[in-house]
Amino acid sequence: MSTQIKLATTGDYPRIMEIWESAVRATHDFLAEEDFIYFKEVIPKDYLPNLEVFLLIENGKPIGFSSASEGNLEMLFVHNDYRGKGYGKILFQFMKEKHGVTKVDVNEQNHQAIGFYEKLGFRKAGRSEKDGSGKDYPTIHMLR
Repeated sequence: MSTQIKLATTGDYPRIMEIWESAVRATHDFLAEEDFIYFKEVIPKDYLPNLEVFLLIENGKPIGFSSASEGNLEMLFVHNDYRGKGYGKILFQFMKEKHGVTKVDVNEQNHQAIGFYEKLGFRKAGRSEKDGSGKDYPTIHMLR
C-alpha cells in the first residue's frame, strides 16, 4: 500500500469533484437535488480556489481530499469505494498536524460523519439551524 498526500492544483479539480460527488451521494441522502447541483457548481468556482486543498493518493490514484483554515476542518471527503478503510483518519491526522485542527462543522443529518469525528475525539459543542451557505441544513459544531 502506497499512500501519499500532496497539495492539489486546479488540474486536480475534476477528480476532486468526482470524489466529492461519490462521498456526498453515499452519505448526504438528506441533500435536496437542487442543492446538490448548487454545491457541485460553486465548490470548484468559489471554494477550492480559495483553500489549500490536500489530495490523498493511494497507489497513484487520488481517493480523498481535505482542507482546513484557522484550525477549522473545512472539508474532508473520501471516495465511496474507499470509505471505512482508515483513509479518512489518515487525512484527518495529516490535517491536524499541518493545521492544528480543533473544530469541524457537520450536517446534523450526517450521522456517519458525526460518529467518525466523535471517534477522533471531537464532541458536540453547538448547533446552527442553517449551514455555512445559509441553507436549511442544521449544522453541529464540534470541538476537539
